[in-house]
Amino acid sequence: MLQTDMVLNHFAKKKSITSWEAIQKYGITRLADTIFKLKGRGHNIMTVIEQTDGKRWARYTYMGVNK
Repeated sequence: MLQTDMVLNHFAKKKSITSWEAIQKYGITRLADTIFKLKGRGHNIMTVIEQTDGKRWARYTYMGVNK
């Protein structure tokens, strides 16, 4: 299965994903690249930077398909 398909299936179940989740669940080490590809195909994905104890990461939330 393609990484883009794995991430879309994840969005269908959970609505959001982080890089750590992508690594643990799917072995995807370059989630930002996969998100970039999905955005290029018309998917609307919001990026929010989260932070705890000085550590920062991106959470990607699926917002639907652009029309």
